[in-house]
Amino acid sequence: MEFYPIAIEKLIEEFAKLPGVGHKTAQRLTLHILNLPKEEVDGFARALVKARGTIKYCSVCGNFTDTDPCAVCANPSRDKATICVVEQPKDIMTMEKVKEYNGVYHVLHGTISPMAGRGPDDIRLKELIRRINGDIKEVIVATNPNVEGEATAMYISKILKPLGVKVTRIAHGVPVGGDLEYADEVTLSKALEGRKEI
Repeated sequence: MEFYPIAIEKLIEEFAKLPGVGHKTAQRLTLHILNLPKEEVDGFARALVKARGTIKYCSVCGNFTDTDPCAVCANPSRDKATICVVEQPKDIMTMEKVKEYNGVYHVLHGTISPMAGRGPDDIRLKELIRRINGDIKEVIVATNPNVEGEATAMYISKILKPLGVKVTRIAHGVPVGGDLEYADEVTLSKALEGRKEI
């Protein structure tokens, strides 16, 4: 039994709904916020409400944005002939940190997962198909290397190849700094498949 007032219990409960936040972490976050100066808590609350109220999805790629189209889609220096397909907007943030990719993106907002009841119509595949025209030279599928990501990648390849566009998949394998001893069979298999001449 907890000994906190109802307002604290409710805040702990809300924090615990966030991904990767368990009850103890939610409790620590709540107690930390309660010890902050009122101005900081008010600023935090305002930022949260403003972000939720102003951020929307780009009508072109599906990324988070406060303008439509988003900064990536509106940038004239981006290679519009290459589309990188990702599962979630957070994946674009990860790709952009690398600074190696200069094309545009398409966010699926999920993957195909029959076990979870998600089929092709439950993610943004129709929107991707609509974007394919004579100007698109390559679609890079950058879904996660798990069962759902692989199934989604295969499905995308199957529906786009007849449209005459090159479909590629990001390479998978042993990460830099990783040890072969700790790699699983699927990772090693993908690493062997994606090997290059040196």
